[in-house]
Amino acid sequence: MTRLAILGSGNGTNAQQITEYFSGRQDVEVACIVYNVRDAYIAQRAKNLGVEARYFGRKDFYESTAVLDYLHEKQADWVILAGFLWLVPQNMLEAFPDRIINIHPALLPAYGGKGMYGHHVHEAVVANHEKESGITIHIVDQHYDRGTTLFQARCSVAPDETPDSLAAKIHLLEKEHFPRVIDETIQSRS
Repeated sequence: MTRLAILGSGNGTNAQQITEYFSGRQDVEVACIVYNVRDAYIAQRAKNLGVEARYFGRKDFYESTAVLDYLHEKQADWVILAGFLWLVPQNMLEAFPDRIINIHPALLPAYGGKGMYGHHVHEAVVANHEKESGITIHIVDQHYDRGTTLFQARCSVAPDETPDSLAAKIHLLEKEHFPRVIDETIQSRS
C-alpha cells in the first residue's frame, strides 16, 4: 500500500479530489492531511472525508522535526502539495527525494516563484494579455516552482478574460488531471 500525505493551506478542493480519486483503492490511500493555516477549510474537508488532519505552524516546519516525525508516524511514502504555500523544508526534501509533487496554476517556468500563487498568478496572466495559461504538475525541489515537470495542460485566455474566469478554467484542469498524474507517477516509480 502506497500512503500519501497531503499538505495544504486553504480551501482543500484539490485535497478532496485526490482523496476521493483514491478512495476504495487497495494500492494507494491518503494517510493524512497536514495544514499550516489554523482555520483553513481543508481541515473540515478532511473531517468530512474521514481523513486524519493535523495543524502545524511555521516553527514545526522550519525549526523542528515535528512535521517530518508525523509523516513518518503516518508511514507516508509520497507528499502531495495541494495549495500548500510555503517552501518545503530541506529535511522533508531529503526524507522524500523526488517523492513530493506539487501543482502550480500556470505554465511554468512562467508565473512561478515566491509570491506567485492562486489569484496572484491569474491576475498577472490576465494583466499581461497572455493567450494561454494552464497547470504544471512537478516534482518539488529546494526552489519555488522549479522542480522537474511531470505534466502540463493548457487553456486559452480570452481577450475579455478576468482573473476569476481564468481561475475557474484552471480549477477544471486541476480536477481533471492532478489525481491522475499523481497516480501515474506513483505507479511508474513503484
